[in-house]
Amino acid sequence: MGEEITLTASDGGRFAAYLALPARLPAPGLIVLPEVFNTNPHIRSVADGYAQAGFIALSPDVFWRQEAANYLPYTDEGRAKARALWAQLDTDQFARDLGDMVAVLRTRADCTGKVGIMGFCLGGKFAYLASTRLPIEAAVSYYGVQIDQHLDEADRRTCPILMHFAGNDPHVPPETVAAIEARMGGSAGVDIHTYPGAEHGFNRQGYPPYEEAAATEARRRTLAHLHRLLS
Repeated sequence: MGEEITLTASDGGRFAAYLALPARLPAPGLIVLPEVFNTNPHIRSVADGYAQAGFIALSPDVFWRQEAANYLPYTDEGRAKARALWAQLDTDQFARDLGDMVAVLRTRADCTGKVGIMGFCLGGKFAYLASTRLPIEAAVSYYGVQIDQHLDEADRRTCPILMHFAGNDPHVPPETVAAIEARMGGSAGVDIHTYPGAEHGFNRQGYPPYEEAAATEARRRTLAHLHRLLS
């Protein structure tokens, strides 16, 4: 459904991103950030799904500054490569790159000017950071890792955020979710949901550990959140 395009960062670097357009334009923009496996076929299918729901969906090559075009499979080899690339990723630099993507989307002639960011796992962390660092209208984080390391930024949040967590997730264990809820829960514009029994990656349709009930309910909530804030 979509196509790969090339974007230019503010420092002149050029990188790839997958772009999927909705049937009706103009439309709001939505950056779909991947898991640590990068913008692989599954994440492209997620972007396609949100384009079908009415958004201009953009999914970048997260590791372009480390090693471009590594779109990794859900295998032991893919996981090892993903971890190696993640270890080299500069969080602040990628957050700045994300700001460049927001600017590109917002100024497209076919964009309404409103932009949201959603992400999974590593992308869920950056969706949270985008809500505290970037001028966006909406954020959605699916089982975002390492958010607890950045809770000192919570008061800088500039848009509503919806957060989905798995009830059985060693990467984001219950004590981490509790810390996030203690810091952010009950704040205006913060909506946190945990899905009992679901595992990290429960939205990964077609791949383990997909959990249909959790994925369906999380997507329903996500679409309601995004349509309310971006339409």
